[in-house]
Amino acid sequence: MKKILLSFFIIQLISSCTKEDVYEPFIFDNPEIEISIPVNFPELNTSFYANVPTKYGVELGKKLFNEKRLSADNTISCSSCHMQENAFADHNEKGIGIEGRIGLRNAPPIQNMAFMQFYNWDGNKLVLENQPLVPIITFVEMDSSILEVIGKIENDEEYLNLFYNAFGDKEITADRIYNSIGQFEYTLISANSKYDKVKRQEGEEYTDEEAQGYQTFQDKCASCHSSELFTDQSFRNIGFPINPDSEEGGRSRVTGEIDDYMRFRVPSLRNIEYTAPYGSFGQFATLKEVLDYLDNGVLDTDNLDPILKDNGNRIPLTENEKENLISFLTTLSDSEFVGQ
Repeated sequence: MKKILLSFFIIQLISSCTKEDVYEPFIFDNPEIEISIPVNFPELNTSFYANVPTKYGVELGKKLFNEKRLSADNTISCSSCHMQENAFADHNEKGIGIEGRIGLRNAPPIQNMAFMQFYNWDGNKLVLENQPLVPIITFVEMDSSILEVIGKIENDEEYLNLFYNAFGDKEITADRIYNSIGQFEYTLISANSKYDKVKRQEGEEYTDEEAQGYQTFQDKCASCHSSELFTDQSFRNIGFPINPDSEEGGRSRVTGEIDDYMRFRVPSLRNIEYTAPYGSFGQFATLKEVLDYLDNGVLDTDNLDPILKDNGNRIPLTENEKENLISFLTTLSDSEFVGQ
């Protein structure tokens, strides 16, 4: 009898529902963005696969990248030091934070991050999503905290909608902030320079000066600035003038090894035309100054890179080679990437 009554109750409940009572299931629509991997580029960083860029994740990350409320006094954002027109670097010798505070190092460009295995000059981060917290909490940069940042935006309706679209609900968390900024930075791929078009045989040709500069590059630069990233991602001491800041130790700040003192990650040369000054703390105003220094002789140190040590602490270059080499390096400029 109980079974009959239960069945009757269920039938009555179903029959009492109208069309208005029938709800469509929630469909979370945030498609992944197709990332076009340039030919011959190295393998993607493995962390990329755990945080593949999505339509709304990238949109949210871009907004956060330009958000000045990440800083304690709401005056600077990531884009204050990483400007698109400078290949997401700037033209200051060292980074400048809130209240004009001067940082330790030159702001590096942000390009082709998806293919990098180390981040920052000393490679202290291996996962891109772990990097955004560093400028937020660093005294000479944003001097804030992630909890303070969340408190500033947690009632912002535009952000709440973006987090909803990106993650399926409106909860704002530290990991979601880091992941969305990472997704945006993964999309910053530069691979459409004159060099790329020549290599892809898309109708571009080197001038005589550029072709000669390319040969000089192959002979005297490519051992460190290798692969399509134009860096082998190694850490080297190449005898540049030493940063007078007592906090500086190069790679040794990460490893604690004296042999890593003043070793820095080999920078990519892509878009180098836009990223002056050069060196870990902006030691050189122009590319010509860099080449002159290497030609004249670098600082002698116990851990000086063997390529230099075995060649009398210098990379000999004629004035004509320097001019041609600079001509070639400008073929690495991706005007579309920098928005020109």
